[in-house]
Amino acid sequence: MIEKILKSNIELAIIIRSNFKCDDIKFFTPDSYSQQLGYMNRPKGYIIHPHRHNLVERKVTLTQEVLYIKSGKVRVDFYDDDQVYIESRILYKGDVILLATGGHGFEIIETAEIIEVKQGPFVGERDKVRFEQVANNKINLK
Repeated sequence: MIEKILKSNIELAIIIRSNFKCDDIKFFTPDSYSQQLGYMNRPKGYIIHPHRHNLVERKVTLTQEVLYIKSGKVRVDFYDDDQVYIESRILYKGDVILLATGGHGFEIIETAEIIEVKQGPFVGERDKVRFEQVANNKINLK
């Protein structure tokens, strides 16, 4: 299953649940995203021909990140660009999320192992603005 988190038709995140399955290949992101996310289902014996990637200069102006929940249970809280809380979702073992835009925060509900992929080079605290998280009594879990 695929879930898209939207605010005024702006895609904040894409969640790919662990039970997602399709034949062939599917990309979930538009070509304009600086982080591309796709899924492949290939049969035994299928060949992906050897290849290398060309040097192509790209301009990345917004960090987008992908998280894979290797184990555990995590609540993700979504915010718009003005730091206004929108809603929350629970991520489970095997789920993948692309955080495309807006803000986000997390609460680890069960001890979790998370693999994160994002663009580099890493620039530390210059890459983000930290702000207050939503109060627990305001959580809107979908």
